[in-house]
Amino acid sequence: MTKSKFKHVSVKTTLLASALCLGVVAGATVPTLITGQPAANAEPVQVTAPAQPVDFTNVVKAVKPAVVSVQVKTEIEPQNIQNFSIPGFPEFKDLPKDHPFNRFFRRFGDEDEKGDQNKKRAVPHYAQAQGSGFFISEDGYVVTNHHVVDKGVEFVLVMDDGTKLDADLVGSDEKSDLALLKVKNPDRKFKYVKFADSLPAVGSWVLAVGNPFGLGGTVTAGIISADGRDISAKNYESFIQIDAAVNKGNSGGPTFNLNGEVIGINTAIYSPSGGNVGIAFAIPAGVAKDVINDLQHGGKVKRGWLGVHIQNVTQDIADSLGLADASGAMVTSTDETAPAFKAGVKVGDVILAVDGDEVKNTRELARHIGRADPDSDVVLTIWREDKEIKLTVHLGIYPEEVASNASGASQQPGAPAELDQFGMNLQSSDEGLVITSVDPDGPAAEKGLSRGDVIQSVGGKQVESIADVKKSVEAAKDNGRKTILMRIKTDAGIRFVGLPLKK
Repeated sequence: MTKSKFKHVSVKTTLLASALCLGVVAGATVPTLITGQPAANAEPVQVTAPAQPVDFTNVVKAVKPAVVSVQVKTEIEPQNIQNFSIPGFPEFKDLPKDHPFNRFFRRFGDEDEKGDQNKKRAVPHYAQAQGSGFFISEDGYVVTNHHVVDKGVEFVLVMDDGTKLDADLVGSDEKSDLALLKVKNPDRKFKYVKFADSLPAVGSWVLAVGNPFGLGGTVTAGIISADGRDISAKNYESFIQIDAAVNKGNSGGPTFNLNGEVIGINTAIYSPSGGNVGIAFAIPAGVAKDVINDLQHGGKVKRGWLGVHIQNVTQDIADSLGLADASGAMVTSTDETAPAFKAGVKVGDVILAVDGDEVKNTRELARHIGRADPDSDVVLTIWREDKEIKLTVHLGIYPEEVASNASGASQQPGAPAELDQFGMNLQSSDEGLVITSVDPDGPAAEKGLSRGDVIQSVGGKQVESIADVKKSVEAAKDNGRKTILMRIKTDAGIRFVGLPLKK
């Protein structure tokens, strides 16, 4: 009886083992829950492919007549014919006036007919530049790039049918790299295109039309690869990135959506080789509309002016000021005649928002203020002394030129004093404390401080001695700060630096 029972148990064990083995094999293809029910699989991504390739012919046919090639004649600095001499012989200007050599060199421009050898004949030189553009009105206004027409003295537009038209420069704006031309004495109405009201989403089809390498009427297709690109220190506006083929000569030409509306003006390419690699940048239509409107009604662009020098907020600076995030634009200096100063903006303030719109960095602040109307009010949200405050600023008009305030610091006699925890030596100056040496392995060197820089304030307090620095450092430690904020003057300007504090 016992033996029979043992055999029965062994059979059950064997069957169970077999079932487990089957479960493992099945589990490789159909996962099984403990309850025995199949587990639910995640659905793969499925995209319905278009029934046929996209056809651009209707768009191209509609927009090509509005796109032109822009030919620009530029004047090169004149070169003078120089006097020359032969070693061991007197210069020809010292020869008698009736000497035959004098008559020879006068004929070739070495002196004028009256014998004045100090006057040289200037030989003018010209060069030909080319780009692209497009009509925005039936009476002949054409948009292109500033860098296409810069220093131009004559402008010719070549239409898609080969017609050549002389044009005048209405206005040009270096900051946005946009320019506006106008056909001289138009005797016809031109087919024109309009700017799009909104930017298509990343991934949308676009067409670039222009004059690459002088091959007018060239059309290329691609998609919007990205938006909001910052590519230039001079231009604070963001750009659209496209992968349609764009080359030299496409500058100033339009990028269209599939409705035939201009969504951007082709301006730059990224190219290690100089040719197309599928990365091109266009000025957004929203920016272009405002700039072109100003150029059309006055020839100049009027931008709002705040009147501050700013820098980005690093994590060290945020920690030293008690900010939760490394975001905003920090004021490093301001002019007493500027709107910001008159409204109460101070050095060391961090501008967090303009009219409620968040400001993440210096470019965004410049973008907000530059797009605002001069002679208008904006509300700044500012971080000052561990709290937010709001200031209303009446903007001015952006000046043509901004004077540089960078200057060297005069060092005063005296023995330098050492600050071990920051790895630098300091010496008193009439502008603050001059850094006389920096430990290459210390915190100061790591933050980019160097010999000759001037520390003007520490922890928001002006400093004139090492004792002032140490007092500010101890106060920051007492307040639980991990870093201390220093205002530094360099040859390049003024900036703020956050240095770590030792416990």
